[in-house]
Amino acid sequence: MRRIRRILVILLLTTLLSLMIVGGLSAWTHAAYAQRMYSSAADLPRDSSPRVAIVFGAGLERNGGPTPILYDRVATAAELYKAGRVTKLLLSGDNRFVDYNEPEVMRQTAVKLGVPNDDLVLDYAGRRTYDSCYRARDIFGVNHAILVTQAFHLDRALYICNSLGIDSLGLIADRRVYDANSVTGWQLREAAATLEAWIDVNIAHPVPVLGDKIPIGY
Repeated sequence: MRRIRRILVILLLTTLLSLMIVGGLSAWTHAAYAQRMYSSAADLPRDSSPRVAIVFGAGLERNGGPTPILYDRVATAAELYKAGRVTKLLLSGDNRFVDYNEPEVMRQTAVKLGVPNDDLVLDYAGRRTYDSCYRARDIFGVNHAILVTQAFHLDRALYICNSLGIDSLGLIADRRVYDANSVTGWQLREAAATLEAWIDVNIAHPVPVLGDKIPIGY
């Protein structure tokens, strides 16, 4: 009986310690990058160096269209482009399967929103946020970027891209009130994903799928 209690205490303490580490890392990441997040294109500082907008994939609906959060990311990036704050949109998403092509759906959405096709660059191997940032730097030659995504994801995206050497600002793409249960799930996932990002950046240094360099002309 004592042995079982001892095991339960150890498990409880380990769980509490893990939650403290994950929660503390998430809080630190938000504090470190809060000053780089902006709620509108007009609020973004004007830089002497041009920036590319990196738009992260966020899943497709069963009918093949963009999910609400993906649509909002593309729509926010389109407004950013029309405001003259970026000259190119790098649409980074997953295309591991023939019938699942996030970047193409993002492209079609951006074109419908008035962005010229010539100013859209597709990254078909943006399977994770880390992969999108890594490939933006190594494949597309991006060194100054505006990251377009929802607030729940922006902390981690800024942390990864800036840690990989891309001077990045963030534009929040929250254009509607999202389902409360979905938001809770996203936030819980982000806490764990932030720890994974820290490990990737500082310890594991994984190399994503790469290929020929395709520099984006600013």
